[in-house]
Amino acid sequence: MYAPKVNAQLGVKDVLEKAQWPEAWPYSAADFSREDESKDSNFYSFPRLCFHIDDKAVAALTKYYDEALRRWDKPNILDLCASHVSHFPADIADFAGNRVALGMNEEELKQNGQVNDYVVRDLNDNPKLPFPDNSFDVVTNCVSIDYLSNPLGICKEVARVLKPGGAAIFALSNRCFPSKAVQIWLRTNDLEHVFIVGSYFHYSGLFEAPTAQEITPSGGKWFAGSSSSVDYLSVVRATVKK
Repeated sequence: MYAPKVNAQLGVKDVLEKAQWPEAWPYSAADFSREDESKDSNFYSFPRLCFHIDDKAVAALTKYYDEALRRWDKPNILDLCASHVSHFPADIADFAGNRVALGMNEEELKQNGQVNDYVVRDLNDNPKLPFPDNSFDVVTNCVSIDYLSNPLGICKEVARVLKPGGAAIFALSNRCFPSKAVQIWLRTNDLEHVFIVGSYFHYSGLFEAPTAQEITPSGGKWFAGSSSSVDYLSVVRATVKK
């Protein structure tokens, strides 16, 4: 199993700016095994109509999206591993184009009023995205990359459905369902998670150098074992090569 080494004194931004990638894909199949290997369709068979990060973290992510998504003119957006809400700005329908949520539970997706279409798909069963090449300007993923057992394949698919110059925006938190998270995630800390997600984009060979930004609501670093009541949140972002 691979153990990324990240200097604990680095800030989130520095993790990817100073990353030294192993020459070849360093992960093994065991790194992406999970405690609960039963079909995800069973685990997600009933709707969870709740937020998976706290209200302050939601507000911070929405603010980030509000600034990032307006850089495109009528952007087409795909939200991967989506639920009943995508945490987009309230006026997303006014400035964005086609908005698609792809998730596991149809009842949740039906209630997502921030999109105009949805697809039910288990990406661990079939990582192929059911969209033509160059369909979207932005692909988002909110605190769910840690559940995907074939993240490299997913990132390659994300690159395929993005238009040249389009962006993948993946949000990471310190929360998860441990039984469904991959082993590499459970064995590593928040800074190492940034490195790991950045490595998925790097080894795909299809993105420009990934970047990272901490958007934790408190504005300070979150440390494991701290007494902070605020959820840690960072964003790893990568642009498809033109």
